Amino acid sequence: MRVRVRSREQLRRHVAGVTLMELLIVVAIVGILGALAYPSYRQYIIRSNRAIAKAALLQVADRQERFFADSKQYAANLTGLRYATDGFMVNNDGNVVAATSPDRLYDISLTNTSATTFTVNAAPLLMQASGDAVCGTLTLTHTGLRSQTGTSTDCW
Repeated sequence: MRVRVRSREQLRRHVAGVTLMELLIVVAIVGILGALAYPSYRQYIIRSNRAIAKAALLQVADRQERFFADSKQYAANLTGLRYATDGFMVNNDGNVVAATSPDRLYDISLTNTSATTFTVNAAPLLMQASGDAVCGTLTLTHTGLRSQTGTSTDCW
């Protein structure tokens, strides 16, 4: 039996790396996986942002109930509930941000207020508005009724 001895140059050519075809196949597979994963990821982000809006609505409703317990009426605006402005924006951390902030997600406002009623709204803004059109504006009333302006029934 004869053993074939390769020179260093022959070995280097033999294990030179990947071919262009192999590289294209890997890029195509990664592209397909990315195309399948991105929409799911985007929906996850939209749902988590919606949870931030729901928390803001519940916080305003809680402040309204405390105000009612002290004053025997609901506050007519958000400044009466010790918010800086009558309407505010929240970002993806749930923090109040400026109306011109590029990372604002929801506009929180108070409507239909009287001594015995209120409705608090969370209107989506910017990318959240285009991505969450099925839910639209979330609302919460003094009776605890939760609703949305969109067509979905699975927003709350």
